[in-house]
Amino acid sequence: MTRENLSTAIYDVAHLRGEFLLRSGITSTEYFDKYQFESDPRILKAIAEKLAALVPDGTEILAGLEMGGLAIVAALSAHTGIPAVFVRKKAKEYGTCKLAEGPPVAGKRVLIVEDVITSGGQVITSGEDLRQLGALTDHVVCVIDREQGGRAKLRDAGFELLALFTMTELKTGR
Repeated sequence: MTRENLSTAIYDVAHLRGEFLLRSGITSTEYFDKYQFESDPRILKAIAEKLAALVPDGTEILAGLEMGGLAIVAALSAHTGIPAVFVRKKAKEYGTCKLAEGPPVAGKRVLIVEDVITSGGQVITSGEDLRQLGALTDHVVCVIDREQGGRAKLRDAGFELLALFTMTELKTGR
């Protein structure tokens, strides 16, 4: 699938029209449902193929963030052969009590993988959590940058954002 075809496929499946209550409390006549492209195996496979080109050299572990980044990181890991960890928003309080499930991240070059970046807040929090665990992490890859300030906030926190698409590209550059 070409990049342009992928852009069109993502937009067509995820851009919904109707009446939607947004997290902000505002009602909107359109909604972008990222889970629609994450749950489509054909689109997910194409996303992994295209994201692989953005993975920085030397990456040893891919870190998918709960919940949106999990499908993307699993597909990217399967495509690249790079092991994945699944990062919780909060360490579970039972069993292993881990924050990052999978191989140890201490001393490893870890790439954070997310589906959509809006403000970047959760990525910064999870990235700092990974750093506390000893991960060497300074890059974030995502499918879509919503262009709502996340890139600048991530940069200020020491992370470089690598986005497959911007929301503008999805809406106009298809």
